[in-house]
Amino acid sequence: MKLGFNLLLWTTHVREDQFHLVETLKKTGFDGVEIPLFEGDTAHYKKLGQRIKDEGLSSSSVTVMIGGNALSPEKAQRDKALDHMKWAIDCSTALGSELLCGPFHQPLGEFSGSGPSEDEKKRCAEVHKAAAQYAAQAGLKLSVEPLNRFECYFLNTADAAADLVKRVDEPNYGYLYDTFHFHIEEKNQPASIRKTIKAINHVHISENDRGTPGSGQIDFASIFKALKSSGYDGWLTVEAFGSALPDLAAATKIWRPLFDKPEDVYQGAFKLMREGWAQA
Repeated sequence: MKLGFNLLLWTTHVREDQFHLVETLKKTGFDGVEIPLFEGDTAHYKKLGQRIKDEGLSSSSVTVMIGGNALSPEKAQRDKALDHMKWAIDCSTALGSELLCGPFHQPLGEFSGSGPSEDEKKRCAEVHKAAAQYAAQAGLKLSVEPLNRFECYFLNTADAAADLVKRVDEPNYGYLYDTFHFHIEEKNQPASIRKTIKAINHVHISENDRGTPGSGQIDFASIFKALKSSGYDGWLTVEAFGSALPDLAAATKIWRPLFDKPEDVYQGAFKLMREGWAQA
């Protein structure tokens, strides 16, 4: 098991003057960082990847669906979705990332008025299968992220995610278990983990208010126990958000401060995960 931290706490694009954050997280004790991929080119991510490597850390990466839609009946939209995923895969490879995760199934905040259709499931699986095969050439894993029903309609539950993983049927493709989203969507998080553990290849540790993990309602002790007893040995990566970045705050619906300072989040989360996993 490896402990990671997502830099979305600070930024949607890690500029060179923010590379020092990697060192800060290394000193805290983390094994790696998760890098947002919303813009930029491979040259930039190669430079950032070298800094991460120099600090002795590993990395994962995260993106969202931009400029396309894997569910669309229009081939041009599905092609754009695959092109975006290939761009993110190329940037992840330049970064040295082990895994690319995120809700790359549909654009955020778009709804059809009903749940996903069978045709949408087939179209998404087709796009993601092609992306997974492309990622496999670089030795990269893909981890699709279900979101709660207020952010998307296509992929909301652990069962739906496990079904998509089965449809894609590629060894480097799984789903991301996020404790925030499943606090909303699942009645019993440990049971959902145990039921779908074979499809889980990444985990986000996120509190019910998306602030400091361990300060809210989520029963992390039972989640750690379910993951550990099921044999999970991948990343536990903290995903927390603040209100300092207007665009990100708007996207994540953060209208108020959730913590006093960033140190409260990354130091508190590290302690929670290290001690919680040891006791699980």
